[in-house]
Amino acid sequence: MTKVLIANRGEIAIRIIRACQELGIPSVAVFSDADRKALHTRYADEALPIGPTPAAESYLNIDTLLEAAAESGAAAVHPGYGFLSENPAFGRAVEDAGLTFIGPRPETMAVLGDKVSARKAARAADLPVLPGADLPLQENLSLPDLDQDLNYPVLVKAAAGGGGRGIRLARSPEELIEVVDQAREEARAAFGDPTIYLESLVQKARHIEVQILGDGHGRVLTFGERECSIQRRHQKLIEEAPAPDLSPEERAFIAGAARRLGETLNYRSLGTVEFLKDEHGCYHFIEVNPRIQVEHPVTEAITGIDLVQEQIKLALRGELDLVQEQISTQGAAIEARILAEDPEINFMPTSGEVSYLKEPGGPGIRVDSALYQGMQVAVEYDSLLAKLIAWGQTRSEAIHRLQRGLLEYQIGGLKTDIRFLRQVIDTHPYREAQIDTTFLDQLQLPEDSLEEAVARDAALAAALHIHRRRNGASPGTTADPRPWRTQARREQVTGR
Repeated sequence: MTKVLIANRGEIAIRIIRACQELGIPSVAVFSDADRKALHTRYADEALPIGPTPAAESYLNIDTLLEAAAESGAAAVHPGYGFLSENPAFGRAVEDAGLTFIGPRPETMAVLGDKVSARKAARAADLPVLPGADLPLQENLSLPDLDQDLNYPVLVKAAAGGGGRGIRLARSPEELIEVVDQAREEARAAFGDPTIYLESLVQKARHIEVQILGDGHGRVLTFGERECSIQRRHQKLIEEAPAPDLSPEERAFIAGAARRLGETLNYRSLGTVEFLKDEHGCYHFIEVNPRIQVEHPVTEAITGIDLVQEQIKLALRGELDLVQEQISTQGAAIEARILAEDPEINFMPTSGEVSYLKEPGGPGIRVDSALYQGMQVAVEYDSLLAKLIAWGQTRSEAIHRLQRGLLEYQIGGLKTDIRFLRQVIDTHPYREAQIDTTFLDQLQLPEDSLEEAVARDAALAAALHIHRRRNGASPGTTADPRPWRTQARREQVTGR
């Protein structure tokens, strides 16, 4: 029987394990020293250590991951998202070892991982591409070398970038000269590749993406689109499907463009084709993410299709089970990312022990999480703790259920973005779908009322009191009911 090794951690590892369980396929988890007690190690059929806490010595170590696959007898590897999921060298190493890589071909990842070559591929498929050169920016740039026809502001982007990282803004030729070297070093540090390129900035844009699944032989399915405009520092925070207020013609246009690009690439596995819609209603291709996306649950919620199962079945059987006519959508779904970050301190990462946990439930609510009470949240990895997904027959119902879910969600011991998310979706512009990628930059949020603050602090204090009693502490012991405040102040001082 085929066994799948999951080269990842956290909620996405658990998500893939569950898909394997549904298919009756044994799963193998891997873990670093910091994740020895992590939830994904308990859910999988097997769990193997892969090294020290730093990702470079564990989750990013190709040789160690292949050794774990060989030791466990796994026949396939699923990379999840992040870490090595878009690394063509990893995909190639997996296939060279005689294993099945559950993802796109390494050659495709190489094309799409270089944003300059991805732009060329999109042009070849007749997609609308943002103005900018299809060549990397040369080193030792000077003002006379610049294209005087550039329309500022422009974005300086890492060619090997992804996930919103490696992006700098320049508002003038002089500022461009200043940020180019910074962008090169940031790209080198984040992706091991200093190559950068220029792209026009679309003001007041909406970020809309199309989910695709290809069989690697020219057949590509689309699963509707997602709205991902609620971002901070180019990182998505709230996503929904379908994108609100698009005409049937617009939906057909971007779905057709995404399918056309997938067919041109002979795309295999899951992927996301991403567009910006400008204030004039025009669409511009920006990139393809050749992997499962963090926000895939909203597409699953409106289609009723388990995308991870379909991805695994395709990899193991070599053909698609679905046809396009079987894919339809119903209702609306919204996902909110629960982060170990403090919105009051510029979304600074937080850490600590999860001293109390109560996750939401009820009609239309789904939680993808790796949290448990007593878990130590470290700063060494991504700050994503969980994803709260709400589905409703209408967008208004989905918003209402998401608000309820956020009110029910309780995490003690560290600061999260839950309150911030609740405030965002409660704003009139969000409820009316008046959103673009600058939404959070311009947002003015009200302070909690005194009654709300007192009620919240009392609930957390009671939860921590129960926790201390269960762990043998004296009932009279006093502690700050919001220990993250002390942690946040400490991080401000140390600059962590």
